[in-house]
Amino acid sequence: MTFDEWTHRGLPALLRFATVLCGSPHLAEDVVQEALLKAHRKWERVGQADSIDAYVRRMVVNEFLSWRRKWSRIVPRPEIRVDETAPDHANQHADRDELIARLAKLPARQRAVLVLRYYGGQSDQEIAETLGCSAGTVRGYASRALATLRVELTPTLTGAHHAY
Repeated sequence: MTFDEWTHRGLPALLRFATVLCGSPHLAEDVVQEALLKAHRKWERVGQADSIDAYVRRMVVNEFLSWRRKWSRIVPRPEIRVDETAPDHANQHADRDELIARLAKLPARQRAVLVLRYYGGQSDQEIAETLGCSAGTVRGYASRALATLRVELTPTLTGAHHAY
C-alpha cells in the first residue's frame, strides 16, 4: 500500500483519534501533520508494518507527548470553555465538552492511556507497546487518571446539613 492510499483511507479516523487525544481539533491537525510528515519520510519501513494504523497511531501519540513537552511554554494549551450564556441543545454535546475539558487537565501520558483504552479500544499491553512502558505502568496511569476524574466529577455538597 502506498502512502497516498493509506492516507486516503486512514486519515479521517486518525484525525478523530488525535482530536480526542489533544482536546482540540486544531492541535490535532498539527500533531497529525507532523506525524504524517515523519511517516512519509520513513514510508518504506512504516508501510511494511504488520498494522500500519497502529504504527501511525503510535507516531501520533509520541508526537503529541513530545509536542506538549516542546511547546508547552510557547503555544497556549487548548482550553475548552462551555458558553454559559446559551444552553447546549444536546446534553450529549455538553457531556462530551465537559469530558474533553476534564481530560485536558490530566497529564499527557494519563490522557493518552485513557484515550487509547476507551476511544482506541486497546488493551493494556497494546497501550504499553504504544507508549514504550510496561502494562503495569499503563494500569497505574489509568488508575490515577480515573481517580482524578472521579474526584472532579463528584458533585460537591453545599454545606447544608439536615437535622432529622
